[in-house]
Amino acid sequence: MMQNVPDFSELLKSAQHSAVHLEMRDSYGVDKEKGPFAAWRDGARLDPNNRAAWWRPWLDLISETVARGVVIRRARIVSEPVTEYIRFEHSGTFTNIEAGEQIRWLPRRRASDIALPGNDFWLFDGRIVRFNHFTGDGASAGPEMCEDPGVVKLCASAFETVWERAVPHEKYTV
Repeated sequence: MMQNVPDFSELLKSAQHSAVHLEMRDSYGVDKEKGPFAAWRDGARLDPNNRAAWWRPWLDLISETVARGVVIRRARIVSEPVTEYIRFEHSGTFTNIEAGEQIRWLPRRRASDIALPGNDFWLFDGRIVRFNHFTGDGASAGPEMCEDPGVVKLCASAFETVWERAVPHEKYTV
């Protein structure tokens, strides 16, 4: 495990062919989402026709990365019935797809026989893992990088198995 963790945008900008993300929590409490989640709970919804109001600069970074030929896939393992937070994520996922991400959802009951790492992660070009650590209440507890071949293999295998079983976003209802 390496201690020095590059900025996420730096990792994505250096990706050459792929970036995959596995999310396994039913809720997150990261600071940058608290306001939008509260607004969503109060009835606010993103307007598909108002791209300027979408989450920036994240979506710009995704669009730029996909335009360079990098395939970005995200899979989410979720408990059902889904939490309010997952309904919030689902309602805004169209923005990620519009930016170029491919997204699928896997009901947790269909993941019981998959060897999964203990934390959410990004895997860049099948060689660098960036784990996202969270506290019990979902706040960010900081990232961790790893290039250990065994860990990379576990993450790659877990992601691909989840991806194969998961439901494409446009077919998954919450």
